[in-house]
Amino acid sequence: MLDIADELHRWIDKGRDFAVATVVAVGGSAPRHPGAGLAVNRDGTAIGSVSGGCVEGAVYDLCRQALEDGETVLERFGYSDEDAFAVGLTCGGIIDILVTPVRADSPARQTFAAALAAAARGEAAAVARIADGPAGLRGRALLVRADGSYTGTLGGHPALDRTAAGEARAMLDAGRTGTAVIGEDGSRCGQPLTLLVESSVPAPRMIVFGAIDFASALARIGKFLGYHVTVCDARPVFATELRFPEADEIVVEWPHRYLESTVVDSRTVLCVLTHDAKFDVPLLELALKLPVAYVGAMGSRRTHEDRNSRLRAVGVTELELARLRSPIGLDLGARTPEETAVSIAAEIVANRCGGSGVSLTGAHTPIHRDIPRVPAQVTALGTVVRGGHSRTAATAGHG
Repeated sequence: MLDIADELHRWIDKGRDFAVATVVAVGGSAPRHPGAGLAVNRDGTAIGSVSGGCVEGAVYDLCRQALEDGETVLERFGYSDEDAFAVGLTCGGIIDILVTPVRADSPARQTFAAALAAAARGEAAAVARIADGPAGLRGRALLVRADGSYTGTLGGHPALDRTAAGEARAMLDAGRTGTAVIGEDGSRCGQPLTLLVESSVPAPRMIVFGAIDFASALARIGKFLGYHVTVCDARPVFATELRFPEADEIVVEWPHRYLESTVVDSRTVLCVLTHDAKFDVPLLELALKLPVAYVGAMGSRRTHEDRNSRLRAVGVTELELARLRSPIGLDLGARTPEETAVSIAAEIVANRCGGSGVSLTGAHTPIHRDIPRVPAQVTALGTVVRGGHSRTAATAGHG
């Protein structure tokens, strides 16, 4: 849901009623991760996606129904060879969808409004909802902030809110969206319920060093991928807003000095496009010691070998050098700045998601990686959880 927070925040501000469908859990090969959302308002306008097109029509209908009856439902879509024309995922995966109405009379509307506003502002926040549990608790929400404070209520035992807030805070600290199972009274025993926690954290950083035409193309694709993009160069004539209109920030400074003074984390990617030893060596000497997600440097293979020799000479270890992606990017045969930006972005995505970078055609590697398993307490493949009860469903379709 928080992946479409900007538009939902506008709907809330305009007083519109809507229903939001959120991916709770997936199993096997499924196109979207937990937290992906699709919302439908009273006018029938739909935004977002939960399956890349596989079950959107059916989920749209569930949202319209939830708007009418005000009921929160949890529905599962899987795969069935016996009924190839039913709605579902032909890719063979399983996807659980939580559909929640957000109407003027919804008890959690104000909590949703606060959560969407926080996400739209880029603040760190998590929203917790009961995906599976007692009927009287479904549809409630809890907003948890980075400092551990929370607003709203799940509507059960007071200890339930405290326990849920603790679970949500831990997932927010990790920047993770997923489910947790806790007891109805907030303990680890008693009747279990499944909590869906969606985390919204500030965009990860992409810092591009070197204000060249390749950097301009990389800044554009970095924004497309959801990064907060900074372009840094020591030359003020090149580091200008006119040349980099898509960048969030332009810094005129020696690259290594800027990197020393700025904040990076385990999601930050550093792209060194200066390919000039007087910039590259002091910058990479520092960058390769930092706990960032990716360090890549542009240059020919000859440049790469010369740069590595210079880095060894200043004390960079072989273990640190092994972190360097150079020459930067995947082998796509790229030549233009735009093609090169795609090559670099592809390597960043592959590095983050554990991809091999090889063509999927003829490969025997998973298409979708790092997807949490469907919780064991959710009913088996081919069933639908609706209002706390299960019914059999033949499910298939496109995946």
